[in-house]
Amino acid sequence: MADQVIKPAGTTNPALKRIFDIIQDLFDFIVLIVQMTLEIFKAGVEKIIGKQLKDVSGEIVLITGSGHGIGRELTLQYVSQYSTVICVDINEKNNEETMKKAKALNRGVVHSYICDVTDRDAILQLADKIKREVGPVSVLVNNAGIMPTKPLEKQSVENIRRTFEINVFAHFWTLEAFLPHMKEQNRGHIIAVSSMCGMVGMPNLVPYCASKFAVRGMMEALHNEMHFGPYKNLIKFTVIYPYAVDTGLCESVNSRFPSMLAMLDPKYVAEKIIEAHRSDVTNLALPPCMLHLNNWTRLLPYTAGLLLFDYMNCVIGYK
Repeated sequence: MADQVIKPAGTTNPALKRIFDIIQDLFDFIVLIVQMTLEIFKAGVEKIIGKQLKDVSGEIVLITGSGHGIGRELTLQYVSQYSTVICVDINEKNNEETMKKAKALNRGVVHSYICDVTDRDAILQLADKIKREVGPVSVLVNNAGIMPTKPLEKQSVENIRRTFEINVFAHFWTLEAFLPHMKEQNRGHIIAVSSMCGMVGMPNLVPYCASKFAVRGMMEALHNEMHFGPYKNLIKFTVIYPYAVDTGLCESVNSRFPSMLAMLDPKYVAEKIIEAHRSDVTNLALPPCMLHLNNWTRLLPYTAGLLLFDYMNCVIGYK
């Protein structure tokens, strides 16, 4: 009688295993397509009927750059929603003015802290102080920023370094300081004010564009990193891409369509930021059409995109 070969337990025919793997991959791909289709349908419905806005009363909202412009308007509007707002700015006079206006509303609670957001140690100390005196931060709005407007050869080394210290590195220090507050609560929301210059490179703004592209990449990477951890869907992320805002950072904006691409009112921008927060929007351009226009243009050959850029003739002025 011929000897019979007995295979060890757990082994399978390689051909059958390969067929099974192909079937499994095909099934997973079909499930993926169905899920993506449902998400697209859901997004379309929400676009038409709008999302239900969540309540932000009682949230502890920390806003950097609260002394003027968008930061001041965010403070006033969050206080109007009965949030507890923590104003952080390096300019004590401006921050006190924001506090004064916020307290006059007689709604939410507002606190003022003077801090240089580029100083990591100062931010970490501030986080401990805020936690003791106010409570753990649940919403972080990284709004502080500068925008030196000159051709690259006229940008000083100090300007370039300062741009990245405020516009980029400060985000890392505030995240290091306040993200643990959110993890302790198993909830939170991080909002970063980028710019359409974080989507499209603009003349006279090379360091600024680079910094805002960095914010966009940082937020997307952090969002994806949190997606694979225990805080998936518990900590939300929103990135705002405003067109030029009338805060005094830029001298002027010229374009072929000045009525459509006029500088935005900080009050309007703050309103839309809070609306995006309350509806858990991940990316918001202001005006919204700019995000769609950019996405569509990126599908074209680069030279075709340049022709559109030339046609719109959008230029940031400088002294």
